[in-house]
Amino acid sequence: MKTNRAKLSAMVKLRQHGALLASALCLGGMAQAQTTYNVAGLADFTGPFADIMKDMTGCRRAVLEWWSEEVGKAQGVALRIKDFDTRYDVAQVASLWPGIKSELNPVAVLGVGGADTNALQQRLPSDKVPLVQSTAGYGFAWKGDNWVFNARATYPHEAAAFYVWMQKKSGSLAPLKVGVISSEVSPAYVDIHKGVEKFARDNPKIIEVVETIYTEAQPTDLTQQVSRLVRKGATVLQVFNNTASVVATRRALQSLGKTNIPIVVSAHNGLLSSGKALGDLSQMDGNYEVYGMAMAAEGATPARDFFEKLRSQYKLQAAYNSACIMGMSQAMLTVRAVENVVKVKGAGGVTGEEVRAALVSTPMPTERSFGLLPNIKFNNDAPFPTSGTAVNIGTVEKGKYKLLEQNVPVPVLSKW
Repeated sequence: MKTNRAKLSAMVKLRQHGALLASALCLGGMAQAQTTYNVAGLADFTGPFADIMKDMTGCRRAVLEWWSEEVGKAQGVALRIKDFDTRYDVAQVASLWPGIKSELNPVAVLGVGGADTNALQQRLPSDKVPLVQSTAGYGFAWKGDNWVFNARATYPHEAAAFYVWMQKKSGSLAPLKVGVISSEVSPAYVDIHKGVEKFARDNPKIIEVVETIYTEAQPTDLTQQVSRLVRKGATVLQVFNNTASVVATRRALQSLGKTNIPIVVSAHNGLLSSGKALGDLSQMDGNYEVYGMAMAAEGATPARDFFEKLRSQYKLQAAYNSACIMGMSQAMLTVRAVENVVKVKGAGGVTGEEVRAALVSTPMPTERSFGLLPNIKFNNDAPFPTSGTAVNIGTVEKGKYKLLEQNVPVPVLSKW
C-alpha cells in the first residue's frame, strides 16, 4: 500500500512539473510570437509578362521573409504573401479582387502594373488597402489622395529623361526622331505613348515622334511596321510594351539591316531578359534601358549584396535582373511602411489605412532600401514622386551588360 501511494505521489508530482514546464514553454512562445499580417500578391504567370514573373515574385517574397525574420520578429510582426495569377488582365483583376480581399484581409497589395491600377484604383479608397506597384507610374492615375503607389515617376517621365540625355550626347541641335512601338491591349501601353507624344509636342527641339505603331499583345513579326518607321527617318525606337515586342522589333531591324538604330526599353522588358529571349545578350548590343531604380550591373553594390544575402540565407531562387529588382523594390517600400506603423501603433495596429499613411508621411532614404531605390518621398498630389527624381541608363557592349549613366535628372512634364 505504501509502495502504491509513493508511486501515485511521484506521478502527481511529475504531472505537476510537466504542466508547469508546458506553461513556461507556452509563455515563452507567446513572448516570441509574431502577429501575422497578409499581403496580396498580384502576378502574371500566364499572360504577357509570364517570362519575368518567377524572378519578380520570388524576389519580393524573399524580401518579406527577410524582413519578418530580421526586423519584424523584434517588433512582434510577420508578413505573409499569397500570389494570384491575373494574366495582366483588367477584367481578371477586378473579378478576383473581392475574393482576395475576403480571403486575406490584406494590409497591402503588391501589383504588376497598369492592369492592376486600372482595375483597382477606384475600389481601394473604400477598401482601405494600398496598392504598391513594381513599375513606373501612369498618367491615368495622376491625381491626389491616391491609394496606388509607384516608387518611380511615370514611364513618359523616364523616357523623357532618356531623350534629353541622348540628344545632348548626340552633339546635334536636331531633335531625335522617335518611332514608338505600342499597343492598345493595355491601358498602361496607351498611357505611355500618349505621355511621350505630349512631351514631344511640348518639346519639339528635343524629340519628334515620327509614328506610333500599334501591335497585338505579343507580336511575332514586326518587319513591315518597323520598315515603315525606318522609312520615316526614325533614329531610335521606343519599346516599352513587353519582351516579345522587343524581340520582334530587334529581329525586324536585323532583317532590314538596320541594327544601328537603337531600341530603348524599360525595366519590365529590360536588356537582360530581352537578350535571354533572343538567345544571346550580344543580340542587344547598342541598345538601351532606362528606369529610376538600381540596375543589375556587375560588381559589388548594396543592392547586389542584399540580393546575395536573400539567395544564400532565404532560399531565393531567381536571377539578378531588372524584374527581380522591381520585386525587391516594391516589397521594400511595403515592409518599411509596415515597420513605421508598428513603431507608432504597436504590433496590433497594422491596417491598410495605417500603411498608406506611413507611405505618404515617411520618406525612405536610399540606404533604407539598400540602394534599390533613390530617396523616395510621396505626397498627396500624385501616386509617385513628382520632384527630385532621376533615372539610370544601361546598355550592352560586346555582349556585356553595362551601367552607362547614373542619376540622370527627370524633367518636369505636364499632365496628358
